[in-house]
Amino acid sequence: MSNTASIRRGPGNTLASIDHLSFRYPDSPNPAVRDVSLEVREGEVVLLAGPSGCGKSTLLRCINGLIPHMYPGEYKGGVTVGGLKVAETPMSTLAQNVGLLFQNPENQIFMFSVERDIAFGLQNLSVPREEMRSRVDETMRLLGITALADRAPHELSDGQKQRAALAGVIAMRPKLIILDEPTSLLDPKTALEVVALIEKLNRELGITFIVVEHRLELLIPIAHRLVVMDNGSKVMDGAPQEVLADGRAEGYGVGIPPVAKLYSALSKDGIRLPKVPETPEEMAEELNGL
Repeated sequence: MSNTASIRRGPGNTLASIDHLSFRYPDSPNPAVRDVSLEVREGEVVLLAGPSGCGKSTLLRCINGLIPHMYPGEYKGGVTVGGLKVAETPMSTLAQNVGLLFQNPENQIFMFSVERDIAFGLQNLSVPREEMRSRVDETMRLLGITALADRAPHELSDGQKQRAALAGVIAMRPKLIILDEPTSLLDPKTALEVVALIEKLNRELGITFIVVEHRLELLIPIAHRLVVMDNGSKVMDGAPQEVLADGRAEGYGVGIPPVAKLYSALSKDGIRLPKVPETPEEMAEELNGL
C-alpha cells in the first residue's frame, strides 16, 4: 500500500496541519523529525506508532508548542492547529487548543484535591469563578469522577489518576488532545476503561485525538488512522487494517496485534478474508463466514 492509501476520515475539516516539519535538538547530529507532513481532521482518532527513538515524542512536542517555545533547536517547516501557527502563538493560547496527557499522570496532578487540580489550568487563564465551577463539575460528571472531588491525588488508583489528569485537560476545552502512551502504566482492565473513555469523548464531544500507544490492539478498534514513523520520518499512513496487513509495518518495529498476524498467516496459506479483522470477535465472525 502507498502512504496515501484509503483513509477512513473523521467527519470534519482539517484541524491540524504539519507541513514539511523537521527538527534537530542542539546536541544531536541528526534531526529527530525529518520532513514530516501530516493532516489531522476534526473528529479523528489518529494512532501514532513506531519504535522508541523514531521521533514520536518530538512530533507531539511540535504539535502542542513545547517545540519551539520550550525546547531550542533547528526548526524547519511548520505546524498549524485550529488556524493558529504553533511557532508564533503563545503557550497560554495553545493550551486552550491543544491538550497533552503525559504517560505518567502523576506528572500532571499535584494539587491538594482532584477538583482543585482540574481547576488549576482554568485559574491560570483567569476564567471567571462561576464558569470555572461549571466546567469543573461538568468535566467530573463526564469522566465519572464526581465522587473523587475532595480526594487527594496520592489516594487515587492508577486508573483514577489517569481520569483526573485527563479531566484537567478536558476542562480547558481543547479542540485536540494528545495522549502519550495513556495505558502503559495500567492493568488490562483499567486500560480498556481508558480506551472506552477516549471513544466516548470522541463520539459524544467530537474531540480529536492523537494517541501514541505500543499496545495497538487496544486502540485499533477506535482509530480512524494509523501513522507509522521510523528514523524521524512518516513512513506509513492509512486505515489501521490496511497498515497492519502490509508486511512493511512489522519491519518498522510496529508491534503487530495477534489478530493481524493471524490474518497475514491465513493470507499466505491462500485463505482470503473479506477484510482485516480488528478484534478476536471479528476474526471469529469472518472465519465462521467462510
